[in-house]
Parts: sequence; C-alpha cells; structure tokens
Amino acid sequence: MLPIVDKPLIQYAVEEAIEAGATKLVFVTGSSKRAIEDHFDTDAELEQALQSSGKDELLRSIRDIVPKGVSCIYIRQGEPLGLGHAVLCARPAVGDEPFFVHLADDLIAGSPGCLSQMAGEHARHGGSVIAVETVPHEHTSSYGIVAVDDDRRITQIVEKPAPEDAPSDSAVVGRYLLDARIFDKLEHIGKGAGGEIQLTDGISDLLAEQAIYAYSFSGVRYDCGSKLGYLQATVAYGLAHPDTGEEFREHLEQVVSGN
Repeated sequence: MLPIVDKPLIQYAVEEAIEAGATKLVFVTGSSKRAIEDHFDTDAELEQALQSSGKDELLRSIRDIVPKGVSCIYIRQGEPLGLGHAVLCARPAVGDEPFFVHLADDLIAGSPGCLSQMAGEHARHGGSVIAVETVPHEHTSSYGIVAVDDDRRITQIVEKPAPEDAPSDSAVVGRYLLDARIFDKLEHIGKGAGGEIQLTDGISDLLAEQAIYAYSFSGVRYDCGSKLGYLQATVAYGLAHPDTGEEFREHLEQVVSGN
C-alpha cells in the first residue's frame, strides 16, 4: 500500500496485470492487510457524494481502480511460510490455467508492461516464463539465480546462492508466468532456504517436466522493498507524472544545486 506519487504499489500491479489480459485478480494477504481489500472495494456513499458535487474526474478515478469485467478474490495466508506457500494458497482460485505471479514491491516501468511482454513470450514458445535481470555478482545471495542455455531455457535455478556458488549473475525478479503444474511441486517440496516453502524450489522441480524460459524484460525495475529503491521510484515517477513533472524537476534542480 506504499504510494508512489498518487497510487499505491498494489494499484500499479493491478494495472500491469489488466494490461496483460488478466480478468481475475487473486490477492494473497496476511491477516493485517485489510487495507488492500478496502482499497479495491466500492464506496457507494463516497461515489454519490462526488457525483452530487460535480467532481467527475475524481469519480472516474475511483471507479477505474478496478474496471468492469475484472474480479477480485482475496485469500488469507494463515502464516508466513514463504512465497511458494503464498502461491500454493491461490490454487483453488487459479485452477488449471497458466497464471501470473506479481510481487508488487518490484515496480517495473516499461511500455508495454513487463507482464504483457512475458505473455507475448509465452505465446511464442509456450512453457513457463520468469523475468530476470543481471545483478552485481556480489548481490547474488539476495536473489534466485538461474543458468540458461543458448535458447534462454533455464537449466538450473538456485535460491540465494553465495557469489562463489552462483551459476550466473542472472537474477529472478518479481514477475512469473507459470504453468499450473507448479502447484503439485509446491505441495511436496517441503521447507527450503530460511525454513520457508520456496517458489524457486518448486520451479527447480518443474524444470524436469517443462521448458521454463528466462526473460530479460524491457524496462527499469525499482526495488521498493528497499529504502533507496522506493526513493528512486518516487523520483522517477514524480518526474514522469503529467501534473507534477515540470515543477518537481525544478525543485530537484534547486535541491541539487543548493539554491
């Protein structure tokens, strides 16, 4: 729910998913995350007040938070047992269809959005698709790291390896397009790194049955789970915003120059 300029991160995630063709949005949340449900809920009283006062632009912005034809499903993860467990919690809502996994704290600025790019990649060759980017070698212990063949097909995936053990510098970031067979793998892998059920371990098991491709997306990723990444995203999106960009740029120039 942290805002970047005028929208929370989760709203950017929803807009990216809808752009990629998603019509069913499944939110896996903890018991303290009621604010997410409230954000996407309708507020008839507020809408009526805005309509009565002629604030049509604000009314449209509220109604466009989730467009018509898009449904929201909320699933509680009873305890924080890892990303793999969170994905597994969504199984009843997802069924047997290929599906996206979107981690909202990884904000990716791109046109089209990263998920749309990945959907296009999936349409070309099938299989599962995982977004990756190159990271400094000394940072491999913060990511899942993949090795690939000449066709960008993943041959190995390792969760948070030490630099000396990393098979490459190609790191998995917060976008996945996965075959539903991943659910069977997650049910049986048990706990991995950090005592959690790791999505990376499930993907590693799926490699034996299905082609999984590493996709180097076009765009800029901001790690909004870190203070620096959050500030960088705020500046980048603030400068690009049609209502704030020009004045914000002038302000930053004054700050940098010390005037």
